[in-house]
Amino acid sequence: MVFFYEFGTNLFGLRRRVTSGRRLDDKVVVITGANTGIGKETAYLLSLRGAKIYIGCRDIKKGETAIQEIKARNPDSNLTLFKLDLSSLKSVRYFANQIKNTEKTVDLLINNAGVMACPPSVSADGYELQLATNHLGHFLLTLHLLPLMKRSKSARIVNVSSCAHLVGQIDLDNINLKHNAYDPFKAYAQSKLCNVLFTRELAKRLPGSNINAYALHPGIIDTEIARHGKPANGFMKRYLVLNAFMGSQTTLYCAVDESLDNESGYYYELIICHLNI
Repeated sequence: MVFFYEFGTNLFGLRRRVTSGRRLDDKVVVITGANTGIGKETAYLLSLRGAKIYIGCRDIKKGETAIQEIKARNPDSNLTLFKLDLSSLKSVRYFANQIKNTEKTVDLLINNAGVMACPPSVSADGYELQLATNHLGHFLLTLHLLPLMKRSKSARIVNVSSCAHLVGQIDLDNINLKHNAYDPFKAYAQSKLCNVLFTRELAKRLPGSNINAYALHPGIIDTEIARHGKPANGFMKRYLVLNAFMGSQTTLYCAVDESLDNESGYYYELIICHLNI
């Protein structure tokens, strides 16, 4: 079902580009995993709107290269790179403290980084790696940055999830999928469902506040996140897979569009409509 949905919307041009002209001058943005793929494209597009952007990524060399590439496209971009390994709770805390020591306010947090369908691995803290990277790290980062976001006039938290959450199940008795329960895609779907439920719970716990939360499916993207799967080519790549620019549009929509100013706790895809979760 998801295959035909993605295929149809791509083939018939139903995916839209963001049309909002909202500026982000003097706004502080924190985005994870912006050294590649849709994260890097999102950082570039936000830089064009005047945002002050903090990028967190695990590989500093790749992060520096990404910043150089963004600056080559937009010499006026304001970018700062800090090391962030989302699979390490110690690293998340250190990254958050760097932001706290540098800025008094955060206006936009984009939890973008992730891994997908990787071989069975365990984080430094003993958690299944996809759960640790895709959810737990972002969960902790968000909680640490909430005090700074509460100082913003209007703040947004954007969680990049996936349509894989539709088949996700959370096994609270075996959340790390031990004892031969691990399957690469099962673990990925579980982590993406956590993203969606986290978004919903944030909205419940921050009613009427200055902070809105959004979850989204960016589409099937031709990026490094699929490094552990079979690469798309031929017909699949032409009609099913999006490039980084189009893949970043739903994230950008949730980050800036004026129509979402009074919405929170919803899940978005195709930047066409929202679905109640």
